[in-house]
Amino acid sequence: MHAPARPSRFAAVVAAAFSLVVAGLVIVTGPGAQAAQDGFTAAGSARQVYAVGLPAGSQATLVDPAGDAVGTQTVNELGGVLFREVAPGTGYVVQADGRTSDALTVHGDGAQQWNESIYDQTIPSDGYGYLTTRDGTRLAYSVHPPSDLGGVAGGGTLPDLPTDAPFPTLIEYSGYGYANPAGPDSGIAAVANAMGFAVVDIQMRGTGCSGGAFDFFEPLQSIDGYDIVETVARQPWVQGGKVGMVGISYGGISQLFTAQTQPPHLAAISPLSVIDATATTLYPGGILNTGFAVAWAKERQQQAQPAGTGAEGTQAYAEQRITDGDQTCQDNQVLHPEAADLMTKIEQNSHYRPRVADPLDPVSFVHKITVPTFLACQFQDEQTGGHCPALVRNFTGTDKKWFTFTNGAHIDSLDPATLNRLYDFLQLYVAGQAPIQNSALIQLAAPVVYQQAMGISSDPITLPPDPVQQQPTYDAALAEFEKAPPVRVLFDNGAGASPTGTQSPGDPYAAYEKSFASLPVPGTEATSWYLGSGSALHAKAPARPSVDRYTSDPRVLPGNDFTGSTGGGGLWGNAAQWSWDWKQRAHGTAVSYVSPKLTEDLTTVGAGAVHLWVRSSTRDVDFQATVSEVRDGHETFVQSGWMRGSERRLATTADNIMKQQPSLLQPIPTFRAADVQPMPAHRWTKVVIPLYYQGHAYRTGSRIRVTISAPGGEQPIWSFAEARPQGSAAVVHVVSSRRHPSRLILPVVPGVTIDSDAPPCPSLRNEPCRDYVPFENQPGRP
Repeated sequence: MHAPARPSRFAAVVAAAFSLVVAGLVIVTGPGAQAAQDGFTAAGSARQVYAVGLPAGSQATLVDPAGDAVGTQTVNELGGVLFREVAPGTGYVVQADGRTSDALTVHGDGAQQWNESIYDQTIPSDGYGYLTTRDGTRLAYSVHPPSDLGGVAGGGTLPDLPTDAPFPTLIEYSGYGYANPAGPDSGIAAVANAMGFAVVDIQMRGTGCSGGAFDFFEPLQSIDGYDIVETVARQPWVQGGKVGMVGISYGGISQLFTAQTQPPHLAAISPLSVIDATATTLYPGGILNTGFAVAWAKERQQQAQPAGTGAEGTQAYAEQRITDGDQTCQDNQVLHPEAADLMTKIEQNSHYRPRVADPLDPVSFVHKITVPTFLACQFQDEQTGGHCPALVRNFTGTDKKWFTFTNGAHIDSLDPATLNRLYDFLQLYVAGQAPIQNSALIQLAAPVVYQQAMGISSDPITLPPDPVQQQPTYDAALAEFEKAPPVRVLFDNGAGASPTGTQSPGDPYAAYEKSFASLPVPGTEATSWYLGSGSALHAKAPARPSVDRYTSDPRVLPGNDFTGSTGGGGLWGNAAQWSWDWKQRAHGTAVSYVSPKLTEDLTTVGAGAVHLWVRSSTRDVDFQATVSEVRDGHETFVQSGWMRGSERRLATTADNIMKQQPSLLQPIPTFRAADVQPMPAHRWTKVVIPLYYQGHAYRTGSRIRVTISAPGGEQPIWSFAEARPQGSAAVVHVVSSRRHPSRLILPVVPGVTIDSDAPPCPSLRNEPCRDYVPFENQPGRP
């Protein structure tokens, strides 16, 4: 490996490229796919039929093979119409404007290919273009060869990056502006380029310059993913005839949906910062997340509008391409007005409906993924949430799987220790080469990556030494990599030292790490602390009932506890850049309980729960439970959980939203509409609040605290504007006794050593720390 000849040039280009992280309908001939009639074109797709070239405002009717009308719709302002939920079959026609299309075939939503002619298309090894899927929809893409660094290298060739094909190739796929020729919006192509990979950034249907109509992870998006993999893998410039997938957040989630279709030429996937189920982000505990999830859905709706029509909120690169004369991009807008109404779908699916929810929940289908997988998530992810580790139990389709979890923010799936392992994984399972080959380049790029992505300019963030990258051969490196147990937890992220030994609070270095065979970790003990008198947690339930009360009012605190930027230079920066505003609860607005000082170290890894026996003055009330650590006069946030009182019924079998057997540590509400029950008046009722996952070291001398309140005030972005009771308050009594044992239950893993001193306050990433203020609960009546 030659040393880079121009490191300053390399660093400058990486900086420009990675700054983007933070910052068409043409018909393909296929059997029964489409039919043209006097100027309008109709086509059958996967449980859909579309038609274009019709007069705006006219009526179009889909007629089934028996001659019966399936439905009639008004043609949109651009001349397109889309029929969804059409039964598979042959002989459908579209009737519109006095004309009838030729017969159409509607296909099922399985991945089995029904138009192999698409594999004959040519995708250039560099630049912008359109890939045609099996139903004739053209998806916008930008190909970035290794020397391109995400599209902003300015045409220059960078030292030591491959310039001659074939290239090991990765696909990055989402509904963000990935096809932007200037570089993907919120993508990480530049990082993959710096690793030596070509990257195909491709845009989901119905977004940007891609044709079709948008819907949130409908089956067609997975089918498109299959077609993308199989088409790109057949290009002569792709090394080995196989491709991998890379991406964070939306670009990570899409990998799970694509990989479940099992494309034959998919080599591996590397999803980062993903969800396990839509509801754990959208409806945590049955409560609508208006702070992030709803805002994200509204942004997707805006960006799915047709560009070039004056609509606000569309993707800027698509507007520019249409302005510059890209006729394909303009033509591809014709079905964009047919985008699904996401807000209506959110409102109509506030409860678990398996037919709707399961196809959207990775936890329901990751068992179908058979390729090597590297997945990383954060316990306190401010966007997708801390429930991603639930995927581990269901990831049964491959034995080549590695998971990294840590405390931190959305961006922390790219922390140095994780980026090292991601690089090793992609080199071994996609490039098929020893990681030592390009390791000098990724080491060189790292400080600039972190400066741009996280906004940390005070300290150069570098990658730690990596034993896999020190192996001289592919076989030796593979053996070293595969020695690692599947589950790795990085503890006290933000309190560790750099590879050179320097230490700045909040820099993205873990203090230490531990690895485990699976999750839940074998031998995990469900350890209980019981709520009791004196605002304390006890080892046993009180012999005599202890009753406290609080006023549950979602309006008493601001929705969020962070006041600055929740991206680079703010939440994603280090402690010197954070602006936490984690407010204390006022007397009477919560109940809080704190344990005695621990007499031994405790390590928790996994989910947990709070079991409450409560009585409410209102027919419904929402609960938030927050676990924190108290030490040396400070309080550090660890994790939260939420539960709507009326949704309290728990599943008893694995036939539930998580497709897992419930347990004491992982209670799973049914979330079914039929199980909703008002809070009963004048009697104690058990409400179990599932806690999201944690990986935390509670040291000797620390105390554990749990606080119960109305939702809100404990998250940087998530908030709950529709928490109940709406516009009023509830008086909630909490009892704890042997008959009604209210308790906190945490996943304690015995025998795990804590390999570092207690972290400074503040230092832990996305775990705010404040002065500890004792809380005296308000006494209630039995």
